[in-house]
Amino acid sequence: MKKVIVADQAACVNCLTCELVCSTAFYKEPVSALSCVKITEKEDGSIKTLVCVQCGKCAKACEAGAITQNAKGVFMISKKLCVNCGKCVEACPFGVLVKSEDRDVPSKCISCGICVEACPQDVLAIKES
Repeated sequence: MKKVIVADQAACVNCLTCELVCSTAFYKEPVSALSCVKITEKEDGSIKTLVCVQCGKCAKACEAGAITQNAKGVFMISKKLCVNCGKCVEACPFGVLVKSEDRDVPSKCISCGICVEACPQDVLAIKES
């Protein structure tokens, strides 16, 4: 079983609630740039909700072996093993890993569901496949 957060793209109204609760939960401040959920506006004006799909490209890029997959299929970053090189952030095809100068370790979605619970439009859901 793999636990991932999925988005109903058509339902998003760009309220940024998911971004703000994510950054507040992990960084203690509501700043969109620190969120592991990213809301972007495409050229045609439509909204794109980007979330980690637990693809593992970050783990493959990590030369320190600090990113491993748990029993629920979620890739986790070990604070003890991470050397904060940022290669995982560069490797993420969705741009949802967060590297902050205030932290020794990048952040990534751990499918905790705080964004799912906070979304007023029910855009996000946790799916197990």
